[in-house]
Amino acid sequence: MKQNEVEIPLRITLYRVPPGVRFALQKGKSDAKGNAELVPPSRMDATSLSFFFSVRVAQSKPGASPRFLGEFTQGPPDKRFVYVNSGRRAGQPDTLWDRRAKIPLTTITPALIDEVRSAPNKVLAIEIEGKGRDGGPVCASLLSSTQWRTVPK
Repeated sequence: MKQNEVEIPLRITLYRVPPGVRFALQKGKSDAKGNAELVPPSRMDATSLSFFFSVRVAQSKPGASPRFLGEFTQGPPDKRFVYVNSGRRAGQPDTLWDRRAKIPLTTITPALIDEVRSAPNKVLAIEIEGKGRDGGPVCASLLSSTQWRTVPK
């Protein structure tokens, strides 16, 4: 980690996930065939699952947007996100689902970063419905009103 970077803990929770569908966090970029390294949920129950992971943040100039870095981040520097894959993209070959959802990091503010850094027992968290309108796993860009917030670990 470089001197101007800090690491922050994140948690993505999907609730009301469709039964029988596998989910995984994508680590790194996909290859030409669409394959990528997958990280299983850190916590699961019958209707929800959570991923705990960290990203690095490059300290930017005052007033500038944070720059998110690391093996889980995807996309151009000013529009970073993480992928939550489902079905075949999550390593489940025997399903018709082949999806991934983009979870934006762009709504994480410098104030939230400062807040989570000053409290080692906290994490930045976002909760998203795991089921799409068609009853399958959530997919595409998630630009809802759901925002990241600081919560206890």
